[in-house]
Amino acid sequence: MSLRIALLNAAHDGEDNRRNFRRELDADLVEYDVTERELPDSFAFDACIVTGSRASAYWDEEWITDLETWVRDAVDRGLPALGVCFGHQLLAQALDGRVEPMDEYEIGYRTIEHDGENPLLDGVSESFTAFTTHSDHVAELPPGAERFAENDYGVHGFRKGDVFAVQFHPEYDPETAESVTRGKDLPDERIRGVLDGITEENYRAACDTKRLFENFTDYVRARRSATADGQRSPAAADD
Repeated sequence: MSLRIALLNAAHDGEDNRRNFRRELDADLVEYDVTERELPDSFAFDACIVTGSRASAYWDEEWITDLETWVRDAVDRGLPALGVCFGHQLLAQALDGRVEPMDEYEIGYRTIEHDGENPLLDGVSESFTAFTTHSDHVAELPPGAERFAENDYGVHGFRKGDVFAVQFHPEYDPETAESVTRGKDLPDERIRGVLDGITEENYRAACDTKRLFENFTDYVRARRSATADGQRSPAAADD
């Protein structure tokens, strides 16, 4: 039986997210345009995913407040969650962590380290390449959360219970990396340098991180099986 996952698309133009996440995830994705204040009216899913966005998690906008409230309630009901970039920050904030602007912009294919202990990155080299693009970061982890990935820019992965979050973009294809880079308000020389790094070699290296989608769905399936054996059901809390 296929997993049913709520895809909380936080992009203002959601086509790239739609294409990338649907390509990478072996699941029935039910998509919501959260920037238009579309949110599920129940928690009857196996998991939820919060995507990237050009927004900052700490902006005072109604759609962000609505999204944070829904995600917090979903996590309280035991729904597994995965956050990517903005989603990473939104989940941290929803769980009482702190998100702040950075002094500089991290963008391009970068090297990240992980501790080798988190199931989300099983099979991924402990020093790996991933595409990054962000000017905010998780400055303080939620209470009880564990950092499992980082680089010199800060936290790139944390877990708290059934919540997993990564700052980098495992879902990106080269077309997305290029279009996102061209849209940044950065000096031309910086933009050219990032574009020069969007090569087949770097993309192939970064494809190693796509394993996390299979790892996440494997985790959710195992959790669903445990629920079927008599443990508390995430969806049942909403019944």
